Amino acid sequence: MDEIEKRKRFGFVLVDKPYGPTSHQVSAWVRDMFQVEKVGHAGTLDPHVTGVLPVGLNKATKIINILHLQDKEYVALMYLHANADEERIRKVFSEFQGQIYQTVPVRAAVSRKQRIRTVHSLEILEIEGREILFRASTESGTYIRTLCVDIGDAIGTGGNMVELRRTRTGPYSEYDSYTLQDIKDAIEFYKEGNEKYILKILRPGDEIVSFLPKIIVKDTAVEALANGAPLYKNGIDHVEGKMKNNDLVSIFSRNNELIAVAKIVKFPEEGKEPIAKMLSVLMEKGKYPKVWKNP
Repeated sequence: MDEIEKRKRFGFVLVDKPYGPTSHQVSAWVRDMFQVEKVGHAGTLDPHVTGVLPVGLNKATKIINILHLQDKEYVALMYLHANADEERIRKVFSEFQGQIYQTVPVRAAVSRKQRIRTVHSLEILEIEGREILFRASTESGTYIRTLCVDIGDAIGTGGNMVELRRTRTGPYSEYDSYTLQDIKDAIEFYKEGNEKYILKILRPGDEIVSFLPKIIVKDTAVEALANGAPLYKNGIDHVEGKMKNNDLVSIFSRNNELIAVAKIVKFPEEGKEPIAKMLSVLMEKGKYPKVWKNP
């Protein structure tokens, strides 16, 4: 199997979502262009929002949502409902950095409870009349539309979001993403024998977990993990990166094969309790010898 086919089975693309279609429609177009069975996107963007939309292909749909859990960056344009002093605007913006309370918008597909979210940075890029262009770096799950409303209320004028672009998801920025036309052109070049462009666009699935702590396990543990069994200390070969309870981690074989994404339940563990429980298993069953017995 060549590299392109491998990535179609387990890979992802970073789409620069255009204005207009839903994230689901964009994902469907990617599915049709690559002629794959399954696709899934990380972090839904509203039809009128543009920017970075990770789309997983086939097996990568199991773990693509990991990218949605990472911090995001946006550039937004908001409109104040009345004139306001620039000094007042800048003061209020500074007060919305750090931990803030947000109530989920009515149309969001999650429970409408007040939540705490972290705004890492909030930078005003330009103020022109009642329009404010700003960049926000936020924890996942922060609603920029709600942020605009809350800032407008705090200024005392009211306000609303006019335009929004997601410029970064986790480690991937808008400069790593490609338009639908870019993807279509790369596929046509590939059909003509030129793999250069499609190899840049179609990323290997292992990249999705590249920023997670890594546990390398012994060969004797692989088949049990492929069947969804938890990981115990005696199955670990070595660990790369720092980890603590409840962290997501990647589980690899000694041959650098991604076995699963797991959640740490007790680390380090000296007793007989499991260290990690599998969340999404990627390794196919039967590839490694079965050294454990059924009860």
